[in-house]
Amino acid sequence: MALESLALRRPDDWHVHLRDGDMLAAVAPWTARQFARAIVMPNLDPPVTSVAAAAGYRARILGALAPDSGFEPLMTCYLTDQADPDEIERGFREHVWVAAKLYPANATTNSALGVTDIANIYPALERMQACRMVLCVHGEVTVPQVDVFDREAVFVERVLARLVRDLPELRIVLEHITTQEAADFVEHAGPNIAATITPQHLHLNRNALFAGGLRPHAYCLPVVKRERHRQAVRAAATSGSPKFFLGTDSAPHPRHAKESACGCAGIFNAPFALESYATVFEEEGAIDRLEGFASEHGARFYGIELNQGTIVLDRVDVEVPERITTGGIELVPFHAGQRLGWRLAAE
Repeated sequence: MALESLALRRPDDWHVHLRDGDMLAAVAPWTARQFARAIVMPNLDPPVTSVAAAAGYRARILGALAPDSGFEPLMTCYLTDQADPDEIERGFREHVWVAAKLYPANATTNSALGVTDIANIYPALERMQACRMVLCVHGEVTVPQVDVFDREAVFVERVLARLVRDLPELRIVLEHITTQEAADFVEHAGPNIAATITPQHLHLNRNALFAGGLRPHAYCLPVVKRERHRQAVRAAATSGSPKFFLGTDSAPHPRHAKESACGCAGIFNAPFALESYATVFEEEGAIDRLEGFASEHGARFYGIELNQGTIVLDRVDVEVPERITTGGIELVPFHAGQRLGWRLAAE
């Protein structure tokens, strides 16, 4: 008999983009509604590279939410070629941020100031290894000679494997994995290596980009891949392995910026993220493993206490709207116009 409801320990999102300004006010409540905590990406303009900038951004996030939201933003430091080991360690010791983020230069939104050569940040990474601070990685090479669909697999082979060999005690989260190669690497690496997985990479393969025309709202980075890769990532997410956990990579852009001659990369999945994940886990016969993936594995990897309290998903159809307009900003959510078979119960 099918479940009529599903209670989960309150989950966390270990990778989210909350943006800033009007967009922050528009999207932060959607994440806070579903998740107790979230790792907040630092790729603002200018990026969050200092302790003071991270503290200020955290205050703006909390200011965009109701005082009783109970949501805790977990801040990150944006790594540049000039990353200061002392500043990074200070922010970690003072509990201003919990991780640092490696963006290869020009890999994705607001990454122009990212790292041009990983050798440039080895002093910072060595300090992070010593103090047990987590490195979050956007795992793609950006050289134009490498096909966009191969950039993650090449990064794993050329960069990540070397990094793990050189700094074996560094705690690394390979974010938003999309390929068989990434899933296999993480699963067979040591206990210091883990990965986050998004809902879109569980639902979509690269055909979704071209279904009946060019589909800008299926475009994200890393780009969705072949069906065999989608199946590998689904198998990893639903395996029960503590190395894989929830990270939505919800990355909102206004509708007009997505539907343009040069549309932005990013999928806004925060409004129905848990419903989306639950659909996949049920399809894979692994609904009993959703709580570990959503609520336990990430916290344990980061060394943070598990959340108290629960959320409930009811087996009720929910129609995902074609548009969400808030604060004058029009957004297109993931699964727009579709029906999902789960709904987050009102608290």
